Amino acid sequence: MKILLSFTPLILFLFFSLGQGLNPNCDAQDHGSNLQVFHVFSPCSPFKPSNPLSWEESVLQLQAKDKVRLQFLASLVAKRSIVPIASGRQFTQSPTYIVRAKIGNPAQTLLMAMDNSNDASWIPCTGCEGCSSTLFVPDKSTTFKNVSCLASECKQVSNPTCGGSVCAFNLTYGSSSIAANLVQDTVTLATDPLPGYTFGCIAKTTGTSTPPQGLLGLGRGPLSLLSQTQNLYQSIFSYCLPSFKSLNFSGSLKLGPSAQPKNIKFTPLLKNPRRSSLYYVNLFAIRVGNKIVDIPPPALAFNPTTGAGTIFDSGTVFTRLVKPAYVAVRDEFRRRVGANLTVTSLGGFDTCYTVPIVTPTITFLFDGMNVTLPQDNILIHSTAGSTTCLAMASAPDNVNSVLNVIANMQQQNHRVLYDVPNSRIGVSREFCS
Repeated sequence: MKILLSFTPLILFLFFSLGQGLNPNCDAQDHGSNLQVFHVFSPCSPFKPSNPLSWEESVLQLQAKDKVRLQFLASLVAKRSIVPIASGRQFTQSPTYIVRAKIGNPAQTLLMAMDNSNDASWIPCTGCEGCSSTLFVPDKSTTFKNVSCLASECKQVSNPTCGGSVCAFNLTYGSSSIAANLVQDTVTLATDPLPGYTFGCIAKTTGTSTPPQGLLGLGRGPLSLLSQTQNLYQSIFSYCLPSFKSLNFSGSLKLGPSAQPKNIKFTPLLKNPRRSSLYYVNLFAIRVGNKIVDIPPPALAFNPTTGAGTIFDSGTVFTRLVKPAYVAVRDEFRRRVGANLTVTSLGGFDTCYTVPIVTPTITFLFDGMNVTLPQDNILIHSTAGSTTCLAMASAPDNVNSVLNVIANMQQQNHRVLYDVPNSRIGVSREFCS
């Protein structure tokens, strides 16, 4: 059984402003097994910026978002309970894509951010202190119930507490703290009801990192969507993310083994018992053009003890490599573009040009598969076309990260298949723009 989740037109202000005449049908309903997915900055999103941003402002905002996201990922692999807050203006590090979900009976429609680096889902509920989004009203649902402290699910959340008979828990998410009750209710994705789905009902949140619309966990650990729907979807899903630049496209998220691509190469998933939810893979080399660049082996090596290695993450926008790996890629990229050209910077991007350039391909070499990125996955361009930047960076100086993160811009127009039962990830080129 499958669910095909179709993307509505997404607009990222990095490339377009909302004043370009696109009129999406924001009231369109989900039909059959199709569930719309849209970008947090799209015209249909209540979370888009209130005022259109310039290209430079958009890039800086996305970089700030990624900094906080990377702090969050670093906290996961290090198992720290407190994460330093990045200096300067703060932006949410909530994932880029959101879905409509129906919760309860009768159903209440809420927006949830998709996050493949998190397990448990949560939504803001009535009475929540610090929540700013639409709230779920448990009293209106006839199928809502609290999870008991004695239930097995209570042992699967972080820092469970039992002041009474109800299981409660606390967690940190980026720079935010969240207090929630563990509850169960029917969650409906498109027309597939998931009765007794376990999630967090947020009672209090502080800080700037909590996704205001709630979160749908697509990790591979306990209480994730995959874990709770194993009989239905068999812990298999894939997505194709459309290009930020396209005005007319339809991406998709497919749940379950049906209709998944057959001609696709795979690389094994690696297991990190310290953080079982993250999708680790073995990236052993990177090629720029036809040259494999010289990267110190420890920069790419998988280490379960420290959390080092490479992950696929749907919530980070721009790929981040640990410094030795990034410097090697950047230097060879600059050499091939032209050593005599003037290199400028924009925020965290240190390889920008104000003249047209010929872009070499960049290929990630994984065990069992190679992923070659074309120009659209390598460069960002200003709307006027006057500035072009390499859309990758090293981890921010104030984030002590040992992770290499393959981010969503580099995944666009590829089908990325997560086959957890067979412990593998597949990637193939697919135009969904």
